[in-house]
Parts: sequence; C-alpha cells; structure tokens
Amino acid sequence: MANTIRLEIATPEAMVYSEDVDMVTLPGVEGQMGVLPQHVRLITQLVPGELIVHQSGRDEFMAVGEGLVEVTNERVSIVTNMAIAVDKIDEVAVEEARQRAAARLREKISSEEVASVNASLARSLAQLNVKRRHR
Repeated sequence: MANTIRLEIATPEAMVYSEDVDMVTLPGVEGQMGVLPQHVRLITQLVPGELIVHQSGRDEFMAVGEGLVEVTNERVSIVTNMAIAVDKIDEVAVEEARQRAAARLREKISSEEVASVNASLARSLAQLNVKRRHR
C-alpha cells in the first residue's frame, strides 16, 4: 500500500502543483473533505476556499476557486479557476478587488453580470480568508 497520493492542480494558466503528498484537505460542495492514499474513487465539485496539502510533517495552504476534483486510489486531480499559495496572495490587492466587486453588486447590472461578479467576489473572499488565517 502506498504511503502517498499524487496531487495535481491545474488552472487555465498552468499546472500549479504536481507532487506526491501524504494527504489533501479540500473544500468540496458538501464541506471540507480529507483525501488519503487508497481513497475510494469519486468526482466532486470544488468550491472556493482553503486547500491544505499535508506533506512530510508540514502543511501548505492554498486559496482555491471553483472547479472539479477527481479522486482515485493513487491520485487527486483538481481543475480549478484559481489556486494560489498563501505566501503569494497580495492581501491589499485582493481586498481592493473585493471592494470593487461588492460595489458593483450594488449597481443595477444584468443577471449574467451578477453571476460573474459573485464568482469574483467568492474568489477574493477565499484568498482573504486563507491569507488572514495564516498571517
């Protein structure tokens, strides 16, 4: 039995992460979910929030956006619109983006624009929550 599981995280820009890890904790549609090696197969939806990579006795934290997760007994494959390590998050810039999105929602905009702004707001909030939790 393997002691690690391969974690692969892809965004539209790049393959953000590809390493063997001990465990992954991710924000799923049903809540936080832990994935260990030899996990049962599943496909689920990723929601904006904090992803924790447990590797060699230390934890790495990432803010992730919406996406899909496929789990096999050997691999966790994530396709998401955002994956940013906590040390790469610019809190000031993200707070400004959150304020712009919140202000935009107060305007009279179409339902399509509301969906887009809400998605942007969710990504900003995920980044802020992760960054502020790990200062």
